[in-house]
Amino acid sequence: MRNSPSVLHVDLDAFFASVEQRDKPSLRGKPVIVGGIGPRGVVATASYEAREYGVRSAMRTAEARARCPHGAYLAGRFHAYRAASGIVMRRLTATAPVVQPLSLDEAFVDLASNENFDASRVQDVAESLAADIRELTGGLTASIGVGSSKLMAKIASELDKPDGIFIVPSGSELDLIGPMHITVIPGVGPATTERLRRIGVRTVADARAIGHDELVRILGQAAGLNVYRLAHAQDDRPVVVEREAKSISVEDTFSIDVTDRDDLAASADRMARKVAGRLHKNGASGRTVTLKIRHHDFTTHTRSQTLSGPTDNPDVISDIARRLLSQTELHGGLRLLGVGVSGLTDWVQDDLFGDKPAAPAPPQPVARTESWIPGMDVRHDHHGDGWVWGSGLGRVTIRFETRHTPPGPVLTFDVNDPALTRPEPDEITGA
Repeated sequence: MRNSPSVLHVDLDAFFASVEQRDKPSLRGKPVIVGGIGPRGVVATASYEAREYGVRSAMRTAEARARCPHGAYLAGRFHAYRAASGIVMRRLTATAPVVQPLSLDEAFVDLASNENFDASRVQDVAESLAADIRELTGGLTASIGVGSSKLMAKIASELDKPDGIFIVPSGSELDLIGPMHITVIPGVGPATTERLRRIGVRTVADARAIGHDELVRILGQAAGLNVYRLAHAQDDRPVVVEREAKSISVEDTFSIDVTDRDDLAASADRMARKVAGRLHKNGASGRTVTLKIRHHDFTTHTRSQTLSGPTDNPDVISDIARRLLSQTELHGGLRLLGVGVSGLTDWVQDDLFGDKPAAPAPPQPVARTESWIPGMDVRHDHHGDGWVWGSGLGRVTIRFETRHTPPGPVLTFDVNDPALTRPEPDEITGA
């Protein structure tokens, strides 16, 4: 624990949706949902206007449409997200040299790594950072938290969303987090929450009250100690400059050895979709899917399959993980299961939550209806730059506008119109 709030956490607000609203003036102030737009699609990000209708990340797009039928449902444009993220990360590095990105829209900053750090000016630093992010990115906002540790900075950034700053004074940590729900502690997911609920633990203060020994008995040595320490705001994890991830994985150690193959398959599916979500959030995809298993006797094995091209499609990753599991002898049960994807690239071959390509191709006439995906950047030889409003029955409807122009006309064309092309990302007006 540091003796002053010097760890900063920045979280760009509704990032994907905010970038779309920035670049599409007609959508500003309206519900925008980014993610899979197909029948099996899942919401990646919802604007705050959409959240008022109960739309949330990881919700099935079909349910989102039922809750918010008038929302704009768009596929991702990762070139735009990566560009905006790069601007923010460079600004963070100018604040202090030690920056730990967590994803395209989230990072920790060790303010004390700046030799000129002055603990009395933390508020000024945060306000300057927020103002610069808004100016440099063309209007994107960030929620900023500052505390004496990663735990407190992350919690603080959630307390005044969106576009807020919250600084946790040293010495106030225990009082702040005591009344909060136990899920505020990193690593406390649904299974752990349920086990704690059964013994009457719902808040962080409840976890403190039952003590170290009981937490270890219920959750095991590692998880119990983690909850105990963080419930007491004891977090000495450093902010580290991490190299680019070579893989993304999720694993779970079961409280008892699991022998039911259907239960394990369901766990593999859940992990695969979580991995896909992290790939999606980082604008990455990978070629190799790996299944990790640990038997009851602690012997550990991995199985993997390499694809011909990179993917971030949850159905593909899940199918491979479950297939690898079906080829595995359980040997009396498993105590650990994990799913990972490696061979990462920033080329996203598949739309994360659908069957359509997520990355725009080089400029060329397009002759397939399904190639025009809602939200995609498009250029017309006469009308200029715009984006795909919708397509079907051999027609495509375009809204002609950019982030620097007012809402323009909505026009419909034949999908084979030779005047329509997909511009390169760096050719897009205002990109």
